[in-house]
Amino acid sequence: MDSKLTVLEEIIKDIGEELYQKWYNALAIEDRTEEASKAMAANAGETAIWVIQTFMNKFNDAADELKGE
Repeated sequence: MDSKLTVLEEIIKDIGEELYQKWYNALAIEDRTEEASKAMAANAGETAIWVIQTFMNKFNDAADELKGE
């Protein structure tokens, strides 16, 4: 793990890379262009961040509700 990244940043980076690879592998060979690759890489990173942030928000909201009971 890169010592300059936090654990969460490393997780986000890893998930983004795995998501990109999954999407890239699903493309037909003729559609695997540099432009498509760059777009998917950017989108995979943004998607990973969004999914993790959404999960954390929902998880924290549920924890707060349980504290209130």
